[in-house]
Amino acid sequence: MYKDILVSIDLGHAEGEVRTLETAVDYARTFGSRLHVMTVVPDYGMSIVGGFFPKGHEHDAIQHANEALHEFTKKYVPDEIKHRHIVGHGSIYREILRYADEVKADLIVLSASRPSPEDYLIGPNAARVVRHASISVLVVR
Repeated sequence: MYKDILVSIDLGHAEGEVRTLETAVDYARTFGSRLHVMTVVPDYGMSIVGGFFPKGHEHDAIQHANEALHEFTKKYVPDEIKHRHIVGHGSIYREILRYADEVKADLIVLSASRPSPEDYLIGPNAARVVRHASISVLVVR
């Protein structure tokens, strides 16, 4: 049923993402799917903000995220599950949607953030992915 599953991981809260990745692994095992394990390094939007950071900080952040993502998957994705790593850069929900299209994903798996007054049920990025995705989205609590 699902050939390609995109799973988005927030490495800033890696301990809270274990269940999300385990859920995606269970789906991949059940359906014989490939996992596309993704994390996104956010940009700072306005160039004036980026000017306060040293040169090359975005490159370094992306490289660090890639290494951390590989370590995370090594720990939680069994060897028999086909998977690849993706590090996006920019708007989190836009990058998730863009890569879902790029890899021709059949399903997006992501976690819900902890509820706060302004995002009562799911976080703003998860809500936007759910609203704008053209494929099924599984939100793991």
